[in-house]
Amino acid sequence: MWYTIRNYFIKRGFFLMKAAVASFFTRHNFVCHENVNVLASAIFDDMNNGLAGKKSDEDMIKTYCLPPEKKVVNKSVIVIDAGGTNFRSCLVTFDGNGEASISEMEKTRMPGVEKELSKKEFFAQFASNLDHLKNKADCIGFCFSYPMSITEDGDGILLGFSKEVKAPEVVGSKIGECLKAELESRGWKTINKITMLNDTVAALLAGHAIAPAGKKYSSYIGLILGTGLNAAYIQPAREGIAKQIVVCESGKTKAVMRSDFDIAFDKTTVTPGTFYMEKSCSGAYLGPVALLVIKGAAQDGLFSGALSEKLLALDSLTLIEFDQYLHAPEADSTLGSLVKQYAQGDDGEILFELLDAVAERSARRAAAILSACVVQSGAGVDSSAPVCILCNGTTFHKTYKVKDRVLGYLEEVLTVQRDLHWEVVWQDNDITLGTAIAGLI
Repeated sequence: MWYTIRNYFIKRGFFLMKAAVASFFTRHNFVCHENVNVLASAIFDDMNNGLAGKKSDEDMIKTYCLPPEKKVVNKSVIVIDAGGTNFRSCLVTFDGNGEASISEMEKTRMPGVEKELSKKEFFAQFASNLDHLKNKADCIGFCFSYPMSITEDGDGILLGFSKEVKAPEVVGSKIGECLKAELESRGWKTINKITMLNDTVAALLAGHAIAPAGKKYSSYIGLILGTGLNAAYIQPAREGIAKQIVVCESGKTKAVMRSDFDIAFDKTTVTPGTFYMEKSCSGAYLGPVALLVIKGAAQDGLFSGALSEKLLALDSLTLIEFDQYLHAPEADSTLGSLVKQYAQGDDGEILFELLDAVAERSARRAAAILSACVVQSGAGVDSSAPVCILCNGTTFHKTYKVKDRVLGYLEEVLTVQRDLHWEVVWQDNDITLGTAIAGLI
């Protein structure tokens, strides 16, 4: 009888988890196979509360901008991309046909990641990173991947850091204004404008820019699922709000069940009690949360004694190590090597199911965010004019099955259940392109 029931569920695509793993997750409040539709509805409700000025988890930041109606031509702009891990800077030049070329690209570590910086030190490091671009353009597009309140003149007031950046004195500062002052103190000529934007806005603008001739999209969304997590979409005009791009700050969503492992890990972060969604599914946190899951399973007796001891002795687990085991369990990776040497019975399969559940949860939550944004956009009702979703980030594109699962959940929640139409796209140098466009509009 069990064999017949098992085959029934396998044929219909259900994921069968080992009973011991399922019991372990239940004991520790880790929700497997979260209902994407229910979560999307909760996020949608929170978005509307934020837009209405009511209490909400997401900031719903107005940007006062829309994608340009015409291509940018015959102009150059300095581009800064300050992300969760890296600080990139370059010069972008648009020719007479609006084709962009990138030159003088340099990459270094994001200031404030390795140690805490004062406000002065923070902006001094930013300016030092830009020395190779001194006076090569009079406009700067500055992609700053942290919560900001955007001002009508295009500057941004930092609301707080995420992704473990440590520079508390910078919170509340006008980022563009402070950077301009620092550059001028270092001998830069007049900077006409520094335009601040979130990386989700850059992704959205890039999606608009790369649309092929003859292709019609009804709206645009930018998703970042990399070191951090966030989304931006185009909000239609409604009472009190003009049509414009809105940055959700999706990583702040609290309408998610937190497991014992999420709660324990949150206490170790720079900003405990915040960014519940981001800490459960973005690249900066998947490895550490998965390590707590593995150690919890070892303590609960899911692994044989020898492997349990080795897993409990692990000091850290990176996203790369986490992902290596899922992609190739028998390879000589950090976890694969331990399994080869010490595993007995079903140890390797149990470890795989534990890690896969963490990755699968990330995909479901990203899909819920995108579903809420598509519904909120009011677009995608015509199959010939889908919503363009540009997705950026190594967690989305490279982590085990995340991209494929997100696409599958969107198909079910948006297309099948709501008859809404969408298309996910990606592009090399998308954040650089979108930031350059923002710096010149």
